[in-house]
Parts: sequence; structure tokens; C-alpha cells
Amino acid sequence: MNLTRTWIYWISQFSGWTLFVVLNILISSTFEEFKSEYIYSWIFLGILGLFLSHLYRNFIKKRGWKNLSLKSIVPRIFIASLILGIIHFILVFLFNIGFKIISIEEYQLGGIIARLVNLSSLFLFWSVIYFAVHYLENYKKAEIESLIFEAAVKDFELKTLKAQLNPHFIFNAMNSIRALIEEDPESAKNAVTKLSNLMRYTLKIERTETVPLAEELRTIKDYLDLEKIRFEERLNYKINSNSEADRVEIPPMMIQTLVENGIKHGISKSTSGGEINIDCSINSDKLYIKIINTGSFDENQLKNSKGFGVSNTIQRLNLLYGEEASFIIKNINHNQVITEVKIPLGGIKHESFNY
Repeated sequence: MNLTRTWIYWISQFSGWTLFVVLNILISSTFEEFKSEYIYSWIFLGILGLFLSHLYRNFIKKRGWKNLSLKSIVPRIFIASLILGIIHFILVFLFNIGFKIISIEEYQLGGIIARLVNLSSLFLFWSVIYFAVHYLENYKKAEIESLIFEAAVKDFELKTLKAQLNPHFIFNAMNSIRALIEEDPESAKNAVTKLSNLMRYTLKIERTETVPLAEELRTIKDYLDLEKIRFEERLNYKINSNSEADRVEIPPMMIQTLVENGIKHGISKSTSGGEINIDCSINSDKLYIKIINTGSFDENQLKNSKGFGVSNTIQRLNLLYGEEASFIIKNINHNQVITEVKIPLGGIKHESFNY
């Protein structure tokens, strides 16, 4: 708890109990015979109430009552308020008798019961205020966290969008198409269509949170076909999926960024080129995405990566699926890297996971 919250708590405590004491002194002096000694009794009652309610608050925090359901909290509050009321009454009774403020004969059964009910009700009222304040705080905190989450998701989606529309890729694709125009006009036209499809798809992610896997794979095929014009025989690829997997909704551009990462850090660095294989399937309640590409992976790259491939995928999975998702990237051998992603079929969880 920060300094401001601590001050607010103590100011509220002192103000509340002081107001309670002052009001009772005024009421007692107005409607019944009032002795000056009673003031000491009421002051002691107020100080003791502040002390007991503070101990009660610490007990609540230690036992984690604030995290319980309403059904579990209500009986606990009633029992605690009754116990505190009894303790409060006994200590005030001993104070009054010990300092001879009130004689023991003045305590009648009806008055004792009334005092116990009043003190227990007072602690019950204190409990209601305390839990109501924390409920409102948690509600506002949940709203803020939800807004932060949405902003973070949009931020990552926007970064992904920018990464896919980088000038280098467009420049290379346009140069490849330009070279095809004279020697193979039909292939050049197909390449323009694929580039148009890819750009249209990247713009689409501004308006949607997920897309069917089949749509993502079509975009990846267009992307790889465009890269194949540049790499020619140095790039080969295979994409395997089935109708069941194709219907699963996934974050847009997620597989695309991993494929681009494989080409950028693997295949493009090999003089002989390489191959990239994508396999998607469903096992139990998870979508399994496996990408194997030529190249090698540095284990330190994951922690130090500042790009939009591996690091962006991890952060998006973290935000969207929490512990239900998993991400693994490792070397299979000296010349192959495997990337495995598991996504739950149940939808977005909005939690956090470890990888």
C-alpha cells in the first residue's frame, strides 16, 4: 500500500470513530442524565474501536477474505462482527467498572443485550464499508486492466502490420515482378495479384482479432510464392493442413511472422538456400502448428530478439491465451530449426503464460 492509501485509511478511521464518539456524547447528553465521567468512557470506546477494527482489517488481509466469493464472505462478516462486539463490550465494561465510571448495578440484562447488538452492528457496518470500497477498487482495476490489455493487443497487431509492410519486402517483390514482366508476363500478373492479396490481408488485421487458419495459410502461400521469385530454386516449401484445422481461429499474421523469421534468419543466409515446411493439425483440444526451416537458432536470440518474429509471437500468445498456449523454438540438428506453437480451441483467455 502506498503512502497516499495509508493516509486515506487512517484519516477515515480516525474521522469515523471520532464522529461516532461525538454523536453519542451529544445524544446521551440530550436525552438522559449525563455525567462528565461518561466522556472518558466514550473516548475509550472510540479508541478501542479503532484498535479492534485495525486488527480486524489485518486479519482480513492475512486470511485473504477479499478474494472470497460473496457467499463465503457474508457469514464470516456476521460471526466476526458478533465476536468483536462482545470483546468490545467486555473491555469497555471492565474499563467503566475499574475506573468507577459506571457501577455494576447499572448494567441490566436488557441494556447489556442492547449494547452488544449496537457494537456488533457497528462492526458489521464497518465491514460493509470496508468490503464495498475494495469491491469498487477491484472493479475499477479490472476495467483499467481490460483497457490496457486491449491497447497492448492493438499495439502488437499494429507492430506486426508495420513489420509486414516494410519497404524492403515491397521493394524486393516489385523488383522481382519487374524482372518477370518481359520474360514471363503471365507469371508477373499472378505475382501482382499475390502481392495485392498480401497487402489486403495485412490491412485487414486492423479490424479483426482472429482469422481462420485457412485464410492465414493462403496469405503465407502468396508470400512464399513472391519470395520464391526472388530466391528461385533456393527456396522450396510445403504447407500441410486439414479441413478441421483450417476452421480454427488464430491471431492474424502470427504464422506469417514466424515464416518470415525463418526465411530472414535461415534460408536467406544459406548460399544453397533451403526449405520451409508448415504442418497444422488438431490434437485433443489444441491446434498444433509446426514450422521446420533450414538454418540454425541461437538460444540467446530469444532473450535478445528485438524483431517482430519470435518476440512478437511470444507476447501475443501471452496476452491472448495465457497458460493455455505454448511456444517452442529449437534446433533439430546443425541445419534445421523447428518452431512449435500450441493454441487452445476454446478461445482467448487473456492471462499470462511462461515459455
